[in-house]
This record gives sequence, structure tokens and C-alpha cells, in this order.
Amino acid sequence: MKLSVQQLHDSIWLIDLQALPFWKQKAVRFLQIILMVLRDVSRGMLTLRAMSLVYTTLLSFVPLLAVSFSVLKGFGVHNQIEPLLLNLLAPLGTKSIEITHNIVGFVDNMKIGVLGALGLGVLMFTVVSLIQKIESAFNYTWRIKTVRSIAQRFSSYLSVIMVGPVLVFSAIGITASLRNQTIIDAINALPYAGDFIALAGKLLPYVLIILAFTLVYLLVPNTRVKLKSALYGAIVAGIIWRWTGLLFASFAGGSTSYTAIYSGFAILLLFMIWLYLGWLILLIGASIAFYHQHPEKVQWEDESTAISAVMRENLAFQLMLEIGQQHYHSNGFIPTRKNLAARLKVPQVMTVGMLNNLESCGLIVRSAEKESRYLPLQDCEHIKLIDILRAARNADDKGLQNQLQKSAVVTRLQQDIDQNLQQLLNDKTLKQLILQNMETLNENSIV
Repeated sequence: MKLSVQQLHDSIWLIDLQALPFWKQKAVRFLQIILMVLRDVSRGMLTLRAMSLVYTTLLSFVPLLAVSFSVLKGFGVHNQIEPLLLNLLAPLGTKSIEITHNIVGFVDNMKIGVLGALGLGVLMFTVVSLIQKIESAFNYTWRIKTVRSIAQRFSSYLSVIMVGPVLVFSAIGITASLRNQTIIDAINALPYAGDFIALAGKLLPYVLIILAFTLVYLLVPNTRVKLKSALYGAIVAGIIWRWTGLLFASFAGGSTSYTAIYSGFAILLLFMIWLYLGWLILLIGASIAFYHQHPEKVQWEDESTAISAVMRENLAFQLMLEIGQQHYHSNGFIPTRKNLAARLKVPQVMTVGMLNNLESCGLIVRSAEKESRYLPLQDCEHIKLIDILRAARNADDKGLQNQLQKSAVVTRLQQDIDQNLQQLLNDKTLKQLILQNMETLNENSIV
């Protein structure tokens, strides 16, 4: 039996995950995340960001290595830059040797000590601009519009420029020492050690790239990223990176036609393509981590999805119930924008829009704390349900109601509907709704 497109859509997006076995829940959730990431890629912004980073990288790559080279020289490990670049550019095949040799030659010729104050300032600005562009791209994937303060940028960027290379090459040194022949011989003497070393040799490149991606996803975005989500995105991106590298290596090895057409520019062209793929994979992993940490974004498929009038009314009542209930009878729940969106399992942009509307209608108010919580503007027994309903129905009206040309028949019909709603609610208040909800919860707990 063939599934229609609509049935397939419903089986992915409208399925009740709680009713599925654990492994099916994870499989469906993973499929939803991948579809959301593919949607983001198809819209073009991730690819545009990746292309922007390629341009910035070409301008800043050599200055960044020059600064790192000067730092590493003090630790006596500057000679390992070349092996690291060879490993990074390995997908370019034999051409990676030539590119690495040229880059290291540029770095060697760049004498930071003789640049002078102006030259050193331009050099540092170029390096910082690269890191700032990277942060901007990651903030976009995490839907973050606020940027770090100047002091935070200075401390964060300085640690990346100065401390980052030392940590990277320390890890490389530890890895190299683990490959020492004496250590390998000692491990080989143990039972089944040979198979273990062979397996570890195959897994080690994946582990290193996943750890590197995890650190990037944790540190770069201007928000708190959970370790579990960062690792989730890093695992997927790391696997994609390794397999893309293998495929690109075979492509670069057989690209004799490009050499014939572009001559000496063929190396630069392949280098730029690999940079683009690398940045795109890194941003895709960040997007996966974002959707893993914010499942409500996945459940709604699209933040800009228009909601029905009934949905707006339900959202307004539920928000007022959560805010009023916490104020009337504190249950430990803090009604902030983020917490309310998470509890109601809707995108934060929807809750923020309705909260702003309820606030403008004089029903709620925000506290003066750093992470503002919402409070009823007046006592819950003075807030009428009909006023909440009107606030929801007039959301996003922006005065267009008065411009709509209506016949007398439609006007009378609307007045009859409003009058019936007024009689139905019969001056019921938010306090009564809160008490009814508490009574229902108590009955369910007894059952």
C-alpha cells in the first residue's frame, strides 16, 4: 500500500511520539531534525553564511596562522603547524602538499616583530574579524540577535587566539605519543590488543573531529549550549565531514580536467570548494545541535506558521492561566518567555507575540529582573475571561478592523456573536479558571 505525500507528512510531523517505543521516538525525532536542517539549507542562508566565511578565511587564514605561530614558538611546538595543515587539507589529495607548503612559506615570511604598531593592529583586526564572522554565523543558526559585549569579545577572542593553538597542539602531541612504537609494542602484548589498536586507529580521526566540533558548538554561540546537544550535532557533522573528505579526495585526485582548464588556478579552486564544504558542514552540525536543544522548534516545523483564531484564543487563556496560577498559588514555576514556551511546547516567537499583546491590553506586566517574569497587572479575581478572549481575538489587528468595509448584516452578526460570548462567560474571572484547574489536577492525582 503506497503512502500519499500527505500521509507521509502526517506520519512524520503529527505522530504522537509518546505512544512510540523509545528507539522509534529517537528515529522520528532524528528524521524531523534532518528535514528541518535540509529546509534551512534549501532556503539559502546557511550556504550564504558558508560562502561568506570562505571569503573571510582566505583573507584571514595566513594572519591567523602567523599569530598562532608566534604563540606556539614560545612553547617549542611551532614546527607541528605543517603536519596539522596537511591533515586538514588531506581531502585535496596530492595538491594538499603544495598548498600547505605555500601557506607555511607565507607564515614564515610574515615577521610579526618588524610589522610595527600599525601593522600589528591590522594583523590582529584581520584575525578578530574572522572569529567575529564565525560567531555571527553560529548566532544565526541559534536564532540569537544579541551579540557579546566588547569586553566579552576581547576576552573570548583573545583566549581563542592565544590559548586555542596551545590546546590543539597539546592534544596532537598526546595523540602522537600514544602512537609511539614502544607503547604500541607494550599494548600488542596484551590479548586481543592488535584488533583493538586497529579499531582505535580507524575511530581516532572521528573522535578527534567530533571533540573539536563539540568544543566549537559549546563556546562560539552567544548562548548556553547543552553538552548533550553539542555532542549530538558534532557526531552527525563529524561523520559527514569524514565521509565528505573521502569523497572529495577521490574527486580531487581525478580532477585532471580542472587542471587542464584552470591551470594554476585549479589548486585555489579546489581549496575554496573544500573550505566552503567544511564551513557548511560545521554550520549544519550547529543547526542540528540547535534543533536538538529546542525540540519545540521541530514540532512546529516552521516558526512563521500562521495559527488559527482558535489556537490564538487557547494560547491566550493558557498563558494567563500559567501566569495567574503561579501568582495565586506559587508552584515553583517561573513564568518567563523561555519557560512558558517550553511548557506550552510552542515556538517562543508565538508566546512572545501573545504576551506582548496581553501586556498592551493591560492584563499582565513584566518584572524588572534581568530575565523578566510575567505577573498579572491586577488581582486575578478582577481579570475577566472575556477581556482575555478579546485580547486574543484582536491580536495582530493593528487597526485594520476599522478599515474593513462591512455590510450592516455582517456587523449585526458580529455583534450577536460578541453578545453571546459575553453571556456565556458571564463575568467569569481568571481566579475562577485557576481554581477549576487546581480542582481538576487534584481529582486526577487522587484517581
